[in-house]
Amino acid sequence: MTEALNQTALVTGASTGIGAVYADRLAHRGYDLVLVARDVARLEALAARLRDETARAIQVLPADLTDRADLARVAERLAGDAAVTLLVNNAGVSMTRDLINSDVTEAERLIALNVTAPTVLASAAGRAFVARAAGGGLGGAIINLSSVLALNPEGFDGVYSGSKAYILNLSQSLAAQYGGKGLYVQAVLPGATRTEIWARSGKDIDAFPAAMVMEADDLVDAALAGFDARETVTIPPLADADLAHFEAMQAERQALAGGLSRREPAERYRVSEPA
Repeated sequence: MTEALNQTALVTGASTGIGAVYADRLAHRGYDLVLVARDVARLEALAARLRDETARAIQVLPADLTDRADLARVAERLAGDAAVTLLVNNAGVSMTRDLINSDVTEAERLIALNVTAPTVLASAAGRAFVARAAGGGLGGAIINLSSVLALNPEGFDGVYSGSKAYILNLSQSLAAQYGGKGLYVQAVLPGATRTEIWARSGKDIDAFPAAMVMEADDLVDAALAGFDARETVTIPPLADADLAHFEAMQAERQALAGGLSRREPAERYRVSEPA
């Protein structure tokens, strides 16, 4: 287990669910915390409990990450606070219906929270961590909450799964480009996890078979085990027996990359000249 004394973690979506569990686990690992969410009462209650239990410095930073001014304020904290060495990009939302059957403003809000906000925050944190490492200081880490639906776009609403595929792509790209420059990036892909996101999007988590639903505590503990192992992609519900399928998919994807850009179109797309 990683101990992090005199380091600060900033956790978004920290008032409940996965974010609140991350806050708990990180404080008990020795991190000071900056807790970000809209629900001030819940943040304050969580902060008070964690201060009592861990004696860590816990700051509440209320923010609506779909609001540009609030988002900029959180990004400025990441860029300017040298004590922050870990960003947990957890805040997110789902949709009540699919794109065709919902108001497009719902999709716009999802993209703002699930795509724009983590991109802005990862940029601010990543720049700061890489610059510090280049100067001989301590770099940092970013944990991005994706989803197993990033790997199964046919299985759910495409706006939500697409946002999570974006997070996975972003994480893998940053890891490849900056992994040797003081920045560790982990994408965590939960399956169905018991959090309030289901009720907020009008869905019943209990409609799933019980064997498919993971508790948030178990999800975060598994994800942090992957963090300690310095995994780039951590899929807590993926059984060991199925891991080879994911690894094979990754290998095939990388093998395919060499054939994705050529001067001439493939033979099957060439139009025959009329006789």
